Amino acid sequence: MSVLWFLAGFAIGILPFILYRGRLSSRIDRLTKDFPPDEAAIDLSVTSRLSMLMHHHQARLEELERSIEAWKQVQNLSPIAYLQVDEENQLIWCNPSAVKLLGITQADDYEPRLLLELVRSYELDSLIEKARDRNQPHQREWLFYPISADAEDLSQARSTPIRGTAFPLQKGEIGVYLENRQETVNLTQQRDRWISDVAHELKTPLTSIRLVAETLQPRLDPPNQQWIDRLLNETIRLSRLVQDLLDLSLLDLNPSQRLRLTSVDLVKLIYSAWQSLEPLACEKQVQFSYDGLESVILKADEARMHRVFLNLLDNSLKYSPSQSVIRVETALQDHSKPRVQIDIVDSGEGFPEDSIEHVFDRFYRADPSRSRQGQEASQLTSGSGLGLAIVRQIIEAHQGSVRAQNHPNEGGAWLQIILPIERTS
Repeated sequence: MSVLWFLAGFAIGILPFILYRGRLSSRIDRLTKDFPPDEAAIDLSVTSRLSMLMHHHQARLEELERSIEAWKQVQNLSPIAYLQVDEENQLIWCNPSAVKLLGITQADDYEPRLLLELVRSYELDSLIEKARDRNQPHQREWLFYPISADAEDLSQARSTPIRGTAFPLQKGEIGVYLENRQETVNLTQQRDRWISDVAHELKTPLTSIRLVAETLQPRLDPPNQQWIDRLLNETIRLSRLVQDLLDLSLLDLNPSQRLRLTSVDLVKLIYSAWQSLEPLACEKQVQFSYDGLESVILKADEARMHRVFLNLLDNSLKYSPSQSVIRVETALQDHSKPRVQIDIVDSGEGFPEDSIEHVFDRFYRADPSRSRQGQEASQLTSGSGLGLAIVRQIIEAHQGSVRAQNHPNEGGAWLQIILPIERTS
């Protein structure tokens, strides 16, 4: 009887071990299912399979470490600055380009430290937070001002234009690429100076050619007068192009100081710009529709702001089909500072999707054939591709913003302007 009790106790005692060994074996089978077929087919004990599994995991770990080292070597040799922060915005790694660009000290020990302690840039910190909050890449540009405890170094330090792109990683970490935009800014400034110099040089001879053409115009016989008319028209077009270039150059240099600010009624200004275009609109049978505020008072340079709406409405008129409507709407925005939103929507085909981000670039024309057709239809603008560039420069000089898109319902071009205002009525 005692033997039976012993056997029963032994069976009860060994049963959990058998169950545990079975679960362990099945778990090892699942972990080894990715082994090569020749290794997976070998019938080995649990201990041998566990040893083989540890060997494979160790090899995989070493491979990942080699990949990380190779990635770090690539980043170290990259001319683009890169840094990485953890979920608490502590800097955990950066490449030499980031050390040089941001002036990071004590970057070789790789001890996590709060990023703001090493780099006093709240724009960079805000970029990282937006990428983390939205869980998607985020980009912005700003001027980085280096900070140094040495007064002599600080006096010699210069601001650096930076474009940063932050993107979320695993476990709340954020990676950031930083591009030094100084060379691009220098090239842009050189281009603008060159264009300004050329425009100044062209202004005097074009004026002389125009005076000669106007003097000869009434003295020629009718058969020859058409040639002088064409010469005069082309000279006027080139003179307008030169003046546009000079206007852009003036606005590039201290734009806010180039403005003659007075109190202007925005609604009256819009109607005034349309009245200048009304003869052309009557020829195309295009109607004008305004909806919104009765009066909006803002501090603005009246002549330049009139140029803005003249350019925008003229573009809308060019690309609107006959017997269509150009709509202008105004509305207040709900912000701490009073601002007005102006929407201009035409009935044309809209902007090509691949051209929307470039329509405010200088000399950019999405459709040359349509631009030429529009130039022949209107003598109020030069058709040079500078109209929208001038619009953006003037709006930004007034501390506003402008963007282009296609209207989701009507499909026409949709220009949206945001401007600060004084009051409405």
